[in-house]
Amino acid sequence: MGTMPSAPEATSDPPPGAASAALRAVSEAMVGLAGEPDLGPVLERLVHAARDLVGARYAALGIPDGEGGFDAFITVGMSDELIDAIGPLPRTHGLLAAMLTDPAPYRTHDIAADPRFEWWPAAHPRMSSFLGVPLMFKGDIVGAFYLTDKEGGFDQDDEDLVRVLAAHAAVVVEHARLYEASRERSISEERDRLARDLHDALTQRLFSLNLMLEATATRVVADPDAARASLGQARELVEAALGELRSLIFELRPPVLEMDGLVGSVRKHAELLSRAHGLDLRVEATGRDDKIAPDVERHLFRILQEALSNVVRHASATGASVRIDVRAGEVSVVVQDDGVGFDPEARAINARRLGLTSMRERAESLGGRFEVVSAPGQGTTVTARVPRD
Repeated sequence: MGTMPSAPEATSDPPPGAASAALRAVSEAMVGLAGEPDLGPVLERLVHAARDLVGARYAALGIPDGEGGFDAFITVGMSDELIDAIGPLPRTHGLLAAMLTDPAPYRTHDIAADPRFEWWPAAHPRMSSFLGVPLMFKGDIVGAFYLTDKEGGFDQDDEDLVRVLAAHAAVVVEHARLYEASRERSISEERDRLARDLHDALTQRLFSLNLMLEATATRVVADPDAARASLGQARELVEAALGELRSLIFELRPPVLEMDGLVGSVRKHAELLSRAHGLDLRVEATGRDDKIAPDVERHLFRILQEALSNVVRHASATGASVRIDVRAGEVSVVVQDDGVGFDPEARAINARRLGLTSMRERAESLGGRFEVVSAPGQGTTVTARVPRD
């Protein structure tokens, strides 16, 4: 999983109270790592913290991809409709690029008057005051805060405050990136291991089975008794191969499902999210989850994880519920929140990578159905219904 990044580099002394306020903001972001150690939610918490610290109208946090674009560009203060109208993620140009090449913070009362300013997209709000602060880690710029439109403009106290936040945010971002890199490496290594195991476990048996079936085909007419005996041996080979295949598939299930089943695993996950994010999250269940087929259970768990992640990251909800209903032939799972809602058809939703496509594909791969009901200001309900077996 890699080593934890070292402490942030020193900055100038912040004004009284600034360091503690910034550290509280970083602490809240670190709590988010306990619930979901992915970079996206961490960035969202940090950019919200930056805006709240200085009272800006708009805020963004950009992580460059090294190729003239952004790996991530998280904005706060704009509606989904406005983001949709603005279009694709920005490139690293103008003042956006300046904050990624110069380690010094920069502020101005009129962003459009700066010689490095280039242009606004047609639907982009016109902004005035600007504060940009790079995120520095071991001498490298790993991202930048962009804050705009503070009434009266930004001052030195605002700059010092965001610098403290940025210094510690760089460590948080680097930690999350190390985690993601480690997880991707682990997934790759696990795939390689499974490929080797599948090859070792099945290739020889299937080769033997093929030879046996070929020999049996030549005996069907001349020696029916020998052919029947060979078919019995072939059936044993098939059963052995299936047994080894099942054991390998069994290893793909999340370990928590083995210990607690679907309902118990979801309850534990919900409890963790509730503590980390202060969300009133309830889980209700009917029926026996020990009757659910393992593959169905695994897919449903991933669907529920993704749906709850969206509640935490995007819904701004105060409460949410999970219902799991196990019946004779079907399992249904429903996640409902009282959040801000959204338009499921908006392009901005796909740009944010909410995982709706992934959840739908999981449900449909099991022969089931997936549905999202939402509208701005009306909360969201996600439902998946799949065959139990």
